[in-house]
Amino acid sequence: MLKSISKKWAQVELLAAALLAVGVTLLILLNVVTRTAGVPIYWVDETAIYTMVWMTFLGASAAVHYRQQVAITILTDALPAGAQRVAAKVVDLLMFIFAAAMVWLCWRWFMPLEIAGAGFDRMAFQGSTFNFIYSEPTSTLGIQKWLIWLVMPLFSLGMLIHTLAHVFDFSPPETKGVEPAT
Repeated sequence: MLKSISKKWAQVELLAAALLAVGVTLLILLNVVTRTAGVPIYWVDETAIYTMVWMTFLGASAAVHYRQQVAITILTDALPAGAQRVAAKVVDLLMFIFAAAMVWLCWRWFMPLEIAGAGFDRMAFQGSTFNFIYSEPTSTLGIQKWLIWLVMPLFSLGMLIHTLAHVFDFSPPETKGVEPAT
């Protein structure tokens, strides 16, 4: 069941990343056209950057599901097959620990219980926690940056799901990796 949840989550991440990639392309084209016409739209640059950041983090999480993340395998490639499987499980476990730490750090950063406890009053929240996450606006868009930063908890949660599925996946190595398209 965990593998199935991870697979579905990765599919959603990839679909979102693909749509965001189209968005980045369209935003950059809009930027080129408006600047060439001499009437630049300044918020387009910032929107393209944030769109690309979201695309990157969602794609990176999906890459973990498909075991396509960047890896240096010079040492593990030289190991015998049994030791490679053990090393792969150790890597899975370390990645899970990293993902769990990221979830915890995001929890501490966003402090959802504290903001709710303050009645979603930003000033009361800031006064009691000295956390100003919910007050900083973007430069040109004028929206709250915490909305942009929501990609971090999404990435962390996705990575946690994917790495947890890998930790408890004991299928032979040859069946792991990129799943065939259906």
